[in-house]
Amino acid sequence: MDMFYVVLLVLFGVLFLVAELVFLPGVSVGAVLSLVCYGSAIYLAFRNLGPLAGVAAILAIGLLSLVATVVSLRAKTWQRFSLKQEIRSLSMPRPEEELRVGDRGTTLSRLSPMGKVEIGGRIYEAKSQGSYVDPHREVEVTGFENFSVIVKTTD
Repeated sequence: MDMFYVVLLVLFGVLFLVAELVFLPGVSVGAVLSLVCYGSAIYLAFRNLGPLAGVAAILAIGLLSLVATVVSLRAKTWQRFSLKQEIRSLSMPRPEEELRVGDRGTTLSRLSPMGKVEIGGRIYEAKSQGSYVDPHREVEVTGFENFSVIVKTTD
């Protein structure tokens, strides 16, 4: 039964080492848990199974740790789990794809200098050119900036 606990602690140590290398780099929780498991396995092996089993446990831990580190850090090991599909969509369409300079609409909120406008039945984030614009005023598209429409009053 003592051998079972030694083997179990070594396997948990390897598991925590892989978790530290792959999932928690820099956090050190996995490394600390791995060292605790390794130390406990070595202690149990020396105390309950004798010096020969203790040295064998140290050698097994060293070898398994080396193999686990090499396998974990190879790129091909984790490529199976990585996302291979590239996402090319946007959260919302760019206004310049739907509007043109010169299109007209009305303000829904005060533009000071940012606010909402309705152009062609759709609502857009808008930026006024310099001055504040009151709600329900007619505006004209003069340009685009990021996902905003730049407008000016038509008066």
